Amino acid sequence: MLTLEVHSSRRIFSDVAGDITIVVDGEPFLLHKFPLVSRSGKIRNMVADARDSNLSKLELLNIPGGPQAFELAMKFCYGMNFEITTSNVAQLRCAAEYLEMTEDYRDENLIKRAETYLNEVVIQSLENSIEVLAACETLPPLVEEIGIPSRCVEAIAMNACKEQLVSGLSRLDCDHNESTELKSGCLEWWIEDLSVLRIDFYQRVISAMGRTGVRQDSIIASLMHYAQASLKGINGKCQVWNPAKLKPNPIFAEHEQRSIVEALVSLMPPEKSVSIPLTFLFGMLKMATLLDAAIASRLELERRIAFRLEMVSLDDLLIPSMQSGDSLFDVDTVHRILINFLQRIEEEEDEDCGYESEGIGSPSHGSLLKVGRLMDAYLAEIAPDPYLSLQKFIAIIEILPDYARVIDDGLYRAVDIYLKAHPIITELECKKLCKFIDCGKLSQEACNHAGQNDRLPVTMTVQVLYSEQLRLKNALIGSSGDGLLSQRMSSGVPSAAMSPRDNYASLRRENRELKLEISRMRVRLSELEKEQLYMKQGMMDKTGNGKTFLTSISRGIGRITIFSGGPSGGKRQKNGRKSRGLEGKNGRSRRNSVS
Repeated sequence: MLTLEVHSSRRIFSDVAGDITIVVDGEPFLLHKFPLVSRSGKIRNMVADARDSNLSKLELLNIPGGPQAFELAMKFCYGMNFEITTSNVAQLRCAAEYLEMTEDYRDENLIKRAETYLNEVVIQSLENSIEVLAACETLPPLVEEIGIPSRCVEAIAMNACKEQLVSGLSRLDCDHNESTELKSGCLEWWIEDLSVLRIDFYQRVISAMGRTGVRQDSIIASLMHYAQASLKGINGKCQVWNPAKLKPNPIFAEHEQRSIVEALVSLMPPEKSVSIPLTFLFGMLKMATLLDAAIASRLELERRIAFRLEMVSLDDLLIPSMQSGDSLFDVDTVHRILINFLQRIEEEEDEDCGYESEGIGSPSHGSLLKVGRLMDAYLAEIAPDPYLSLQKFIAIIEILPDYARVIDDGLYRAVDIYLKAHPIITELECKKLCKFIDCGKLSQEACNHAGQNDRLPVTMTVQVLYSEQLRLKNALIGSSGDGLLSQRMSSGVPSAAMSPRDNYASLRRENRELKLEISRMRVRLSELEKEQLYMKQGMMDKTGNGKTFLTSISRGIGRITIFSGGPSGGKRQKNGRKSRGLEGKNGRSRRNSVS
């Protein structure tokens, strides 16, 4: 603190009756003209310009700092002792500027005294600069004209950079020592102090820190702390989103919180220079969605998340939808994140010199496989949502390439859950959904389940049964050629010698052969259905007990089909056709066509 003592006059307020009353924001001050006009140019001009030489009352409007700052300025005029501190120096400096207390009227006037305190005490200290900058928030635009905020911002950035250089050895000691308590103690103390600033001042400080070379990890820690202090519900330690905690903070208006979110997103350093915690990014994204922040801010958060999508947890992706009448989860946001991720993978592949380096074990393909498993788990979680449209569900499935899944068990599980939760889905929609499942990439357990699953269309059931027969045939022939590949693909283990694209090309060749074989079976199935229909009509005409006899005939037909060797196939023919075979010509027979 700096103590001021001016020896120009020993007069105090109560010694002599005042000869002028000055009203500041409705509060009157009984003062004396002489000590005021000797230091304040504004009061001197007002008294001189008055028509009445015996002027006894003046009114000052919009004085910075209000009556408190004016009282300090008057004490200075009267030569009274008072202290300039970090809490009043900004107000006192603005009031002195307003009252024109310059060196033109008296040496060592109030403006010079305030400037001396700012330069020698405030600017030299990081803590004092933050405190003075926070005090500038309540002052009028005059404080910007004087330049106090700008000087404080630059002082904070420079002092923070100096402290990091000085504390470099201490941080090395903290890194060498594995104690968590010591490491937490090495964090910059100013990170917490900056959270008291208004968002516009905070934004200027962080931008200045970036220019002066403050470490990016310190800036990220400051952004996270500011968000946690200003936005209710942002917590880097909590991975599960609680809607009750994401209501706008009553301390801030909703538009102020929206401005905070948008400003913090704009302050985030490039993702390649520092790793921002994913939980923080998802928390910001959920808050941005809740507050209806600018689209550019939300897209930037989605892009940053997509940059490390393979490291995301399932709970983070379960973003509740804020739109009424829509699905329970924000599927559109996840879809956009997935698009950004695939674009990143494509750009990484284009940057490589040759495709030979893009084998199964390459980083990009490894990330793609992780995201494929993550998306299958995500689809299974959102599938029970009764409001989830088929279009959105399929959009997540079809955007991933086939080689993103080594095994389709997760996708099959998600599709089965969706079919179970949406029983009113049409047969055409069911076929459209199930076509994304590659039966050749299902495990033995999944094939067994699919062979007995009445929710699946007959087309897929036939493909599953054929895949089972092909797998059995290859197993009998031996582990060579396509048989080895088929076995490995069915067990979820691809050939390490093949690249993803070669693997995909091999699968396409197998699919073409499979479609050819299915077309042959379709002809055979059509003939069997016609024979069954003719036998049914003939028996109904000749005997009254046609229903019992038809049932036995249907069972016989089921035994002589080409799938009679598989236990799952026989069981399904028996149960499925017995319960629904009599619904009419146009019922189940349409679903037996193979496409």
